[in-house]
Amino acid sequence: MFRTLSLSLGLTALAALGGLWITAAPSLGPISAAQAQEVAQVAPFTLGDPGAPIKLEEFASFTCGHCGTFHDEVFKKLKAEYIDTGKVHFTYHEVYWDPYAIWAGLLARCGGETRFFGIVSMLYEKQRDWIDPKDPQKTAGNLRQIGRTAGLADDQMEACLSDAALATALRDHSAETTAKAGVTGTPALVIDGQLYKNMRYRDLKKILDEKLAG
Repeated sequence: MFRTLSLSLGLTALAALGGLWITAAPSLGPISAAQAQEVAQVAPFTLGDPGAPIKLEEFASFTCGHCGTFHDEVFKKLKAEYIDTGKVHFTYHEVYWDPYAIWAGLLARCGGETRFFGIVSMLYEKQRDWIDPKDPQKTAGNLRQIGRTAGLADDQMEACLSDAALATALRDHSAETTAKAGVTGTPALVIDGQLYKNMRYRDLKKILDEKLAG
């Protein structure tokens, strides 16, 4: 949905990850070449019992409208019926194809493991409110407000949003994992190693129930 933001905001928004700017919003701060060359480790966040009989991975972008719908109409039911009950171990893979998604990812990871999925939920639920394709400054301000609502301090957010090494690592990790899984659109699911496109909950439920039934 917002994949074209990389063009509308100017290529410097992503080239920024190579050492100029982390975003098109100057208030988020400049990046030095030394910072951009630092190594940051990226690991996906998970939910549920690692020993669950089904492994389900979601590939999603914070700026993808279909991902927002999936979160509201599918993920919440999936979590209640399968993840929280020990039937599915869930892994969330962030997909970064535009600058705004990277900003949102830096914010989501700012609260660590304990706040990550809570902030992710807020980003999807308020997706139409925080994204302004024509105004990067407003978008950045909206994201900061989400962070404050989640309990993040302003200085904590500024440190996270100016983390050039992590931004670069997120971009590169996204490219690597999506290519490896064969993901070309979001949301996408990998269930026990098999790739599926976006689907309705009843279709996902049928696949999961068939697997559980053996």
